[in-house]
Amino acid sequence: MQAFLWQQGEFLLRILLAGVCGAMIGYERKSRNKEAGIRTHMIVAMGAALIMIVSKYGFGDLLGKEGVALDPSRIAAQIVTGVGFLGAGMIFMRKNTISGLTTAAGIWAISAIGMAIGSGLYLLGILTAFVILLIQITLHSNHKWLRETYKDDVCFVIEKDKKNIEDLQKRLQQLHMEILNAKVEEKDDCYHVDFVVNYPKNYDADVLMKLFQEISYIKELDV
Repeated sequence: MQAFLWQQGEFLLRILLAGVCGAMIGYERKSRNKEAGIRTHMIVAMGAALIMIVSKYGFGDLLGKEGVALDPSRIAAQIVTGVGFLGAGMIFMRKNTISGLTTAAGIWAISAIGMAIGSGLYLLGILTAFVILLIQITLHSNHKWLRETYKDDVCFVIEKDKKNIEDLQKRLQQLHMEILNAKVEEKDDCYHVDFVVNYPKNYDADVLMKLFQEISYIKELDV
């Protein structure tokens, strides 16, 4: 009986450790206002650990019975598929920008960490959690030296004058924004100008806001 209780206690410890690892990564995601936070990461990690424990130890009473063949990896393998569906729900495409990929990858990774801890690989799972946390903190896109150029839409409503369109194009080019496409519509005595631009590596959102404030013929700005 005592051995049974010790074993159950160890299993519970594995699940709790997986939850702590999930909470660490989830806190970093929550601090950046991402789609999945502490609770989601904890639940995924703890659930993965529990499924791994059940897969590895839950069918011991069937071992040795005639006609019974067990493959402990079969149940655990379904975690990868199930979490894949969960992660897919966190990926969004807005205009020309995809968001949620890192969070989805983090959910997938935390399930793997839960599996590792659930199977008894404590050190491997915990160290992996710290490495992932370090990657998410240090290699985040907010760091200017890591930014890449990216394509997105920027829309202006300007006073109806063709010279304003030419001037606006020049100003965007001066800000090192490559104009890939332009669409102009005339509405209510104004031009609605939609640009598809390639933003520079060191782009700062305040630059467009400053442009909006400085140029009198710009009535509205949507980025």
